[in-house]
Amino acid sequence: MIIDSALYTSGRRIHEVDSLKAMERVSHQRESFAWIGLAEPSHSELEQVLGSFSIHETAMEDAVSAQQRAKLEENGEIITFVIRTVFYDDLKSSISTGELICFIHADFIIIVRHGDGAPLVSVRSELEHRPDFLALGPFAVLHGVLDKVIDEYTKIASELEKDVIAIENEVFSESRKTHSRGIYSLKREVIEYRHAIEPLILPLQRLVSEGRAHFPDALRPFYRDISDQLAKSCEHANGMDSLLTAALQADLAQVQVQQNNDVRRVSAWVALAAFPTMVAGIYGMNFEHMPELQWRFGYPLVIGGLVGACGFLYYRFKKAGWL
Repeated sequence: MIIDSALYTSGRRIHEVDSLKAMERVSHQRESFAWIGLAEPSHSELEQVLGSFSIHETAMEDAVSAQQRAKLEENGEIITFVIRTVFYDDLKSSISTGELICFIHADFIIIVRHGDGAPLVSVRSELEHRPDFLALGPFAVLHGVLDKVIDEYTKIASELEKDVIAIENEVFSESRKTHSRGIYSLKREVIEYRHAIEPLILPLQRLVSEGRAHFPDALRPFYRDISDQLAKSCEHANGMDSLLTAALQADLAQVQVQQNNDVRRVSAWVALAAFPTMVAGIYGMNFEHMPELQWRFGYPLVIGGLVGACGFLYYRFKKAGWL
């Protein structure tokens, strides 16, 4: 559906244009451009909007296709800029992604949104309160969108970091419980987050570095700023991924150590039980000639020997840390 559509002249919204065709005609006027936003549009809505601005069919395919990687493509004077959006459900500790497909021309910008994350109503409102900045044209709008999306990246990274720190503390706690399942689950979410944001680096660099006729020089510092912010988010994500890998290795090492301790403990008790069992087995054979059976002190001596031997074994195992 069409969320909002408006024509802007010198950075100020014009309300009297009420049709796409009229908007397309007026957008060619000096210092004017159209801004149209769509969310989960139907195919007919896309044909109506994109057709009104003579956008090529291949671009329409991009607008229909969801789950694309971030990219920058040029088709004549129209730039297609795809941005992945990210939404984090803190209750489920899960990442879901969407995308924004932006069609940018000197006279218009059309933004198609699929999936979760980064509603752009606030972007339009904020930019309309900055007419001097909005007067720089469609690339000023794209900057506002990117700034909003990358700011969401930063917030989500902070939420993910809280979960990473929490699970790291659990791994190194006194609990004998294994946390590998939780680490794997969180690592999967971090990887999905990385796959959503990292591909945006190259298109953003290309947009700023390559010479473009309609790209205002005044916007370059702003784009460099959000590019730096994106790079920091990517570094943050890489750091969390590495931290989870280390936590997983530590958890597996702790499990292995615990298993070794259990094996040693069982072995020690088996040894303690084996010695009296061996002695009892010998005397249970009922040989005819066993002189100590007739000896007055034979029984207490055997019992004392068993207790002493077991006590010595227990002492040695305890000292070695096996018990």
